[in-house]
Parts: sequence; C-alpha cells; structure tokens
Amino acid sequence: MKLAVIIPAAGSSQRFNAGVDDALARRSKLEEDLGGRTVLQRAVELFHTRPETEAIIVAGPHDAEAMNAFKFRHADTLALLGATIVAGGKTHRWETVRAAMDAVPASATHIAVHDAARPACPASVIDRVLDAARRHAAVIPVIEIDSTVKRLGDVVADDEPDPLASILGSQDKAPLRAVGETVDRSGLVLVQTPQVFERSLLERAYAQDDLSSTDDAGLVERLGERVVCVAGDPRNIKITRPDDLEMVRRLANFRGPGEKPAYLRF
Repeated sequence: MKLAVIIPAAGSSQRFNAGVDDALARRSKLEEDLGGRTVLQRAVELFHTRPETEAIIVAGPHDAEAMNAFKFRHADTLALLGATIVAGGKTHRWETVRAAMDAVPASATHIAVHDAARPACPASVIDRVLDAARRHAAVIPVIEIDSTVKRLGDVVADDEPDPLASILGSQDKAPLRAVGETVDRSGLVLVQTPQVFERSLLERAYAQDDLSSTDDAGLVERLGERVVCVAGDPRNIKITRPDDLEMVRRLANFRGPGEKPAYLRF
C-alpha cells in the first residue's frame, strides 16, 4: 500500500466561533494550541511517520489572501512533516477534497481523507482502517450509538425572557424544539475519519455529477460500491466547538496555552 493522505483544512470555523461578534476575536480552531502544537499540526503528525504514507496533502483556503496567511502560519512546520499545501474549495468540502486529489502522486495506490479537526485519533484506529483497506476498497471507522436518538420537530413558541441573557445584555438564545419522533437506533453508527479508499474507486466517486455529501464514503456508496466499517474510538473527537477542544486536551493530556510558561507558548 502506498498511501496519499488528504487533510481538508479550508473551513471557516463558524460553529467554533458561534456567538463571537468581534471579528478580531474569532479564531481558527485549527490554530488552537494542543501541547505546544496546533490542531492542524497534530492531525498531520498522525500520518507522517507511517511507512505506508507516500504523500500528505493539506488543502487550505480557496481565497488567495487567506491562503497566503495560511501558508505564512503553517508552511514551514508542515514542510518539515513532509506535507504539501494546496488551495482548497470555495464553498463545499467536496470541492476541497477534489482539489487536493489533483496533487496526489501517481505512485499512490490508496487515498485517505482525514478531518483536520480530528487531531487525537488513536494510532489503533488508523491501524485498523489501513489493515482493512488492504483487503477492501473502501473502509471507514465508526462507533455505535449508545444514547436514545430523537428527531426534532417544530419550534415551540416561548415568549418568556431568559434571565441569564438579560443579565449579560443579550436576548439571543437557542429556540425550544418539540420532539418529532424517536428513531430506532439499531444499526445506526457515528462515522469518523480517516476514511481510506483504493485510489481508482475514489477517483470514480469524484467523477460523478452529484457530489453533495457530508463524507467521502457517501459518494462511494452512490456508486453502489460496498463500504466496510471498522471500530472507531470515542477519543477520535472532531473539534467543532470550544468544548470539544477542551475535551481533546483532557483526553490526550495536551496542555493548553495558559498552562505553560509564557516563553513556551507559540
């Protein structure tokens, strides 16, 4: 197996900055500190020492100005890890992955796609995915759903003011929702990355006209091809909101910037 790893990193961290009105206070989740290294660097490090890895392609912002800033912050570090930076998509994740696929070397037999915001994926998960990918054309890690699953229904009218919001000077709050239905959770799983595919299969998947999907396996499924699932890990958290970042720090024992002497912070 000769593996090319694509790490989409073109997102805008909108949910991570939800409620932050000051543009200067907004932060990219990929630049948050995990034990002295950025989230993005930690994600790249998961693959750069693996013998299967032929190339690592990080797909950054599409906008030229944002891309220049991205390279200024990350190019030197990522180059030391053997990663190549390319411009990602303008709007959708699939645009970013497709742009990165153009940089996959001809020698690669398989392509892995891993979320840049999953910096703490245990090595055992990657081992399981790669081992299965030697025998199957499409492999993804999943975890079973233990909790009851409900689908939300209509918004509930609620005119009563939020006392905490009044104290903080804001009346913005999430709307109340009624339960629409309880969903049978048998057979349902949560999907993680890395997702690994035979190169030719992923190229066929991205040659389709309809590329709308929340993950790459969905495009392969649309071809009618089988996607094989292996055990993921609850520690393989995708950082979406600030609480996720704190959870990753605690689970992986990464210190935050405020826990180190100033001269050790980046």
